[in-house]
Amino acid sequence: MKGVILAGGLGKRLYPLTKITNKHLLPIFSKPMIYYPLETLLEAGIHDILIVTGGSNAGDFLRLLGDGAEFGNCHLNYTYQQGEGGIAQALNLAAHFVGKDKAVVMLGDNIIEKSIAPYVEKFQKQSAGARVLLKEVEDPERFGVAEIRGEQIVSIEEKPIYPKSSYIVIGIYLYDSNVFDVVKTLKPSARGELEITDVNNFYVSKGLMEYDLLDGWWSDAGTFDSLLRANNLVAEKMKETERVR
Repeated sequence: MKGVILAGGLGKRLYPLTKITNKHLLPIFSKPMIYYPLETLLEAGIHDILIVTGGSNAGDFLRLLGDGAEFGNCHLNYTYQQGEGGIAQALNLAAHFVGKDKAVVMLGDNIIEKSIAPYVEKFQKQSAGARVLLKEVEDPERFGVAEIRGEQIVSIEEKPIYPKSSYIVIGIYLYDSNVFDVVKTLKPSARGELEITDVNNFYVSKGLMEYDLLDGWWSDAGTFDSLLRANNLVAEKMKETERVR
């Protein structure tokens, strides 16, 4: 099992914080943002990890993280995304790294409370296809919204005006190696990007998409409000850990 962290993009919604650095290097409480998805993957037993970055600050990731030795049994690799071609385009840069393995893909601004190890274990037992993690939120129109019937996702709609549910697909995706063949079939969306929702809907259409409801809290960190929320959630978690000790 390989891990892929997507940490490119220009972070325009966080300007001017991102004028001189990559969004994923901004602090979340006591650590750079990129530490959190990295530690999430490592805690789930995934040690071969590729970081996809871009922009003019890509070299800062190497200066910060090096080869991953400070994280213990970690093997870090890097690749560079030119421009902003979408999440699916960034994922496609991991094709040679992942090879015939399965992969857990995380957006670099996803901050979660608990382990993803149980979901990774389920995916290991899954013979083929994909798996996504869902979370119920109050503002689903900001995200990719899953329509669920019974135990199956029947569609995923990106940023709908009228969401069909309150369950969104968070930025943690589990794919078999066929995902790279799927990306090759995509056409750019109206905003000129290859959309990860189109990848997920391909698996949905083939009956190869499974899902889990994420336990514990979750936050992205792509807006000022969500960045503040992520900081507050992590700060409270750290304080609670100290109280338990």
